[in-house]
Amino acid sequence: MRRALPAGLLTLGLALSLGGLPTAAPAQTPPAQRVQAAQVMQPRAFGHVLGDVLTQRVRLGQGAEALAPKALPEAGRVGLWLDRRAPAVERDAQGVQWLRIDYQVINAPPSLGMIRLPALSLPTTAGPTLAVPAWPVSLGPLSPAEGSELPALQPDRLVALRDTAAPRQALQAALAALAAVLLAWLGWWTLQQWREAQTLPFARASARLRRADGSRLDDWQALHEAINQSAGRVVHAASLARLVEERPAWKPLHAELEAFFAASNARFFGAASARPDPSLRALALALRQVEKQTAD
Repeated sequence: MRRALPAGLLTLGLALSLGGLPTAAPAQTPPAQRVQAAQVMQPRAFGHVLGDVLTQRVRLGQGAEALAPKALPEAGRVGLWLDRRAPAVERDAQGVQWLRIDYQVINAPPSLGMIRLPALSLPTTAGPTLAVPAWPVSLGPLSPAEGSELPALQPDRLVALRDTAAPRQALQAALAALAAVLLAWLGWWTLQQWREAQTLPFARASARLRRADGSRLDDWQALHEAINQSAGRVVHAASLARLVEERPAWKPLHAELEAFFAASNARFFGAASARPDPSLRALALALRQVEKQTAD
């Protein structure tokens, strides 16, 4: 009789007959991240030249589709024709977020041609990756290649001449008014000087002594009359001190007045005087200044 085989050996033989040795279950691969076409506001596709700025605006949504870290494209040179500025996230009036990407044209082709804004892939943290397609734009030169005969500078633009008749008339009227005011003031000043010369004692005396040398007795008499009229009484050497006390403005001229009365007594009455004759003209002018100050 044959001996029965153990159950384990039977199971192993059956497994080998059906499919060979058992293998481990295959590892599961993570699902690929979903890609979605982005909603993009593209710049116009024609008419660009050196220095123009082309703006792309990529819709991000209401805030749930936040961009992943380091998802923003880097600023810098993009190919031969473009320079990308630092992107920025903006929010419009409806609260929608947009990614703004500016490209500036930094070179000019010799003739009209076509370039492309680069395609972008923008991964988000809570949604699909946003795919921004490449965008073609036409780029042209600033001037035709055969334009070497064109002038380097444009001719000066002629400026229209302004009508200066009205400002000139206004200036003439203002000058005429100023001249009238000055003439009126000069006339008033002349009349005032003439009136003072006719009414004020020392004004009359200084006007008379302006051309006199003081050698005539009439000159001395004219200054005496001016002092008497100003004081309202006859003034002589003995009463001079009281007059100066009554008129404080005359105190600075007290010594000159004493010299005048002493010299006058010597001339009219033959009295001796050790003092030199004062200048009648200078004394009259000094008294005239005091008269003007007190009259004002």
